Amino acid sequence: MVKVSIKRSGCISCGNCWSVCPKVFEQNKEDTHSQIRKDYRIKNAADKGEVPESIKCVKTAEEQCPVHVISVK
Repeated sequence: MVKVSIKRSGCISCGNCWSVCPKVFEQNKEDTHSQIRKDYRIKNAADKGEVPESIKCVKTAEEQCPVHVISVK
């Protein structure tokens, strides 16, 4: 498993992450910031998740985030 986190307060809602990796990321309808889909959240936290290593798009989302608020480890 790969750990993914989003610093949501720094998100500019550009849509890159949910565009390139919609399996993992989505837009929060209330504050418009990116969040991790419920299927992959850790303890239902919108900003922390774990995804299988087979989902490679999370790394692409990290690389394409213009404000560098996504971390993949």
